[in-house]
Amino acid sequence: MKITIVLGAFFPVPPTMGGGVEKVWFSLAPEFVRRGHEVMMISRKMPDWPREETIDGVKHFRVDGFDTPRSIVWLKFLDLVYSIRTMSILPPADIVVTNTFWLPILLRDPKRGRVYVQVARYPKGQMHFYGKAARLQAPSHAVARAIAAEAPKLADKVAVVPNPVPAPENSPSPISSREKVMLFVGRVHPEKGVHVLVGAFASGARTAFTDWKLMIIGPTETKLGGGGDNYFISLQRAAGKAEGKITFAGPMFDSAKLADAYRSARLFIYPSLSERGESFGLAPLEAMAHGCAVIVSNLACFHDFIRDNETGFIFDHRAGEKAETLRDKIDNVISNETLLAGVAAAGYEKSKEYAPERVADQFLKDFESLIREDV
Repeated sequence: MKITIVLGAFFPVPPTMGGGVEKVWFSLAPEFVRRGHEVMMISRKMPDWPREETIDGVKHFRVDGFDTPRSIVWLKFLDLVYSIRTMSILPPADIVVTNTFWLPILLRDPKRGRVYVQVARYPKGQMHFYGKAARLQAPSHAVARAIAAEAPKLADKVAVVPNPVPAPENSPSPISSREKVMLFVGRVHPEKGVHVLVGAFASGARTAFTDWKLMIIGPTETKLGGGGDNYFISLQRAAGKAEGKITFAGPMFDSAKLADAYRSARLFIYPSLSERGESFGLAPLEAMAHGCAVIVSNLACFHDFIRDNETGFIFDHRAGEKAETLRDKIDNVISNETLLAGVAAAGYEKSKEYAPERVADQFLKDFESLIREDV
């Protein structure tokens, strides 16, 4: 098969600036090559990066892109510009995968491949425009249901294929041997609930969490998806009540360093408030793969791989006092070391189902089913 993967205008590949979708396809593409397929990946060009190169058998071609703007309207316009630039260099293929907004609408040449739309976020009205696409791929059952609800006529084009999570080279150390560290990894943005986490930890820093520390890893800059300076200042102010036990480490794009952070923490907390933003939950699954026990908010997308008190923990983010509810949940979790260790171990086993090798097989099976429809 000839497979083209077109990523967005705002993050480069390799994913040196973050980007969950970019991480997903950067891990999957070499798996396709190992199975004998020809893969081209198109992504944003960065200064001093080559326009073309081959990495792990994957041919990379880079197109001039943009920093993420604040305005959603301007973002869509820049995506249009990038998509038009991309169309001019698309090679003949069997499948063309993309998560861009405009490319599935603009592509009309069957020689470029059957259009495979990755719906990486909850749909917001655009599904009606993708009637010509061969597939609408959802990373979770929650997103699949949302696509079908928004565009019932396209329900038969929806398929659920999850995101992959690379397994660590070595088995993670047991919870009991790790430092008493709580960890958050993600964009430092209000929709991620970082202020809820900081408030919860700070309120228990002198009591329930007296022996614990909280590390927050992720970008605050708007161009990288963060909440900006004002939000960060408010978090620092709130963290002051924790007497130095909260660390803001900034973004960490080095995969080895990030793995070390996961492997040194006992508990990973992801209190997202984004009811229509979270589509899968890659960071919690990464934490599970490194042996962390995980607490997440009660968003439907997490339910594919987290069962409360079994493979992870769930707190009610819809409660009136969110920080207090999260603080109580954390307190209950860390006070039972046997439960914490058991859930971390079960979560680690669950994460193996999302290894790139397994997920690549699911994608290739779906690609082949679409190609057979043309025969």
